[in-house]
Amino acid sequence: MKILLVEDSATLRHAMSQYISEAGHTPLIARSGEEALQLLEDTPVDLIIMDVEMPGLNGFETTRLIREWLGGHWIPIIFVTGKNEDESYREGIEAGGDDYLIKPVSPVIIKAKIRAMARIAEMRDQLNQLNAELEALSQLDSLTQILNRRTFNERANQQWLLAIRHQTPTSVLMIDVDHFKPYNDHYGHPAGDRCLKQITQALKGCLHRPADLLGRYGGEEFIALLPGTDRKGAQQVAHSINQAVRDLAVEHRYSPVTDNVTVSIGGATCNHSMGHSLEEVIKAADKALYRVKHSGRDAFAIEEVAAHKTLLIGTRQSELTHAVSKTLQQHCNIVTADSAEECLEIARDVIPDLIIVDAETAFYNENQLCRQLARGPKTAATALLVLTDDSDRPDGLAELKGVGPVGWLGRPYEDADLCTKVQLLLS
Repeated sequence: MKILLVEDSATLRHAMSQYISEAGHTPLIARSGEEALQLLEDTPVDLIIMDVEMPGLNGFETTRLIREWLGGHWIPIIFVTGKNEDESYREGIEAGGDDYLIKPVSPVIIKAKIRAMARIAEMRDQLNQLNAELEALSQLDSLTQILNRRTFNERANQQWLLAIRHQTPTSVLMIDVDHFKPYNDHYGHPAGDRCLKQITQALKGCLHRPADLLGRYGGEEFIALLPGTDRKGAQQVAHSINQAVRDLAVEHRYSPVTDNVTVSIGGATCNHSMGHSLEEVIKAADKALYRVKHSGRDAFAIEEVAAHKTLLIGTRQSELTHAVSKTLQQHCNIVTADSAEECLEIARDVIPDLIIVDAETAFYNENQLCRQLARGPKTAATALLVLTDDSDRPDGLAELKGVGPVGWLGRPYEDADLCTKVQLLLS
């Protein structure tokens, strides 16, 4: 062990250092409490023998600072003092000491105390190791030895936060063993367990980067998170997984797909995580998996989670702009303009997915906004929704040619009607 001896007396330092060396340990020397604190910043030690009466910081004060600095990490500390009063014992224990020796200290006693503390320190280390092993086991699925669902979710959310921070793409794969119940029913649960272990190894062989996460999500369902992976990359990984499982050639005579075990994979890619959640991406991957399972299995489908659409609202009526924005702000990115000229300028710069205007702004002004939009190479294909003051279709719509999807909605209208109309034009 490395034993830190904190002692201001040169004579006692020499004697105690010799006792420590004779006991087979390495002495480290500090001449004051301040020096001990500096040494501990850079040097790990296993035991501290602390003189109580020292100039500057005394032993009790130094120990309190050491305990505060070390936090949950425990190092045994033995006080050495010339005081033999009960109050001194009490103060030493409250300060964080573990044993208390009265000077002069015999070589036999100090060596015995060191052996006792060494045994305690060894038991501490064994306990810490067992706790670390238990913590690791609590994070793994007992059968496959990959992340369990809880730990996968925790680590995946950490990766998701990084993706938001750096605005990098993230993909999720949901992997389901095809017709696993009949496999278990006919081959038995031990064979089913062996099958899942083999599939786990095949999956791990297809995930090569340290940041990739693999977890067991359910009985025969697995999940993989692929940070920094776009849709094309996710397709490549999914294809390799399908093939790797086929190459296992695990017999499954009761599968209507093939004579061997296969997997179905649903995936989702989010290129811009801002405004989305990991749960949303997992749900999208789950939906893709559902489609694969109902279209033949032993295949994959990777969907892309679209970023929020951008809507440009151009109207001179502030109340109308506010009402439309309030209805759609949870679903889309909103940009507003309060004149036809500003609306046209923003449309050319932003290229929104949909422009919402009132009839007056659209048709009845000298700039004829809709005609200007139709003539622009960047704006001609933009979807357009015209809000009118009555239920009649505006005459100007019939004159529009060579433009994107066009719709109209008469006021008053329900919020649901507006959402439905917008959704139709965007799709």
